[in-house]
Amino acid sequence: MTTEINAEITASAVTRHGNNPVVLITGALAGIGRATALAFARDGANVVVSGRRADAGADLVAELRALGANAEFIAVDVRHDDEVGGLIDKTVARFGRLDIAVNNAGTEGQPGPIVDQTPESYAATFDTNVLGTLLSMKHEMRVMQKQGSGSIVNLSSTMGHRGAPGASLYTASKHAVEGLTKAAALEGAPFNVRVNAVAPGPVDTDMLTRFAGSADRKAGMAGGVPMKRLGRPEEIAQAIVYLGTDRSSYVSGQILSVNGGKTAS
Repeated sequence: MTTEINAEITASAVTRHGNNPVVLITGALAGIGRATALAFARDGANVVVSGRRADAGADLVAELRALGANAEFIAVDVRHDDEVGGLIDKTVARFGRLDIAVNNAGTEGQPGPIVDQTPESYAATFDTNVLGTLLSMKHEMRVMQKQGSGSIVNLSSTMGHRGAPGASLYTASKHAVEGLTKAAALEGAPFNVRVNAVAPGPVDTDMLTRFAGSADRKAGMAGGVPMKRLGRPEEIAQAIVYLGTDRSSYVSGQILSVNGGKTAS
């Protein structure tokens, strides 16, 4: 049995039982999500990408298909249970199963002091980052538990296990994602479903640019990383591929920090 497992792990980053896996990525149209879709496509996966912009979705699917992948775009707003349920059902109807799910949809919310936050700013952040992750896992687990296999990767952040002034709601939402990840991993284990999270440090994306608010502040964030640079979306994507595939077959309930050494001390 050990020999068979090792052969399967080393054969390919994404091979499952001799078949190309079915990968679903939410929030796939930009940044880390887009880089992850491209990484899986290059490794031969069947890729379903989702988001709220049909034009960007069509462009991404064309790019994925140019790499040789079977790819589909499904429009969804992860804040709505019926839409998320439909996303999972359409994925299974198209490809027959769901092997890897990457829950990347997220928002930076409204940065600022906690005294300026409102119920509306709370909902705007938590409805996407926390409720969206919860609903996604709810429906992904429904399918994967029945299959008896699957891997879920959630997106957290360095702020998911540290504090950050001026980012109270984002920080709290990512703490919640890490808690959901660990609880779901325990529930999934009897069904051979693994659940993990990747926690990036500052990564050079449009979201970071919006969050920073200025070039000087963005440069300061890079300077606060021991490696003295921002991460690249492709670097985070490789960590996601690792956790999603059988290369990490004995890893579940873990938060993988990818942050240039930012949390080393």
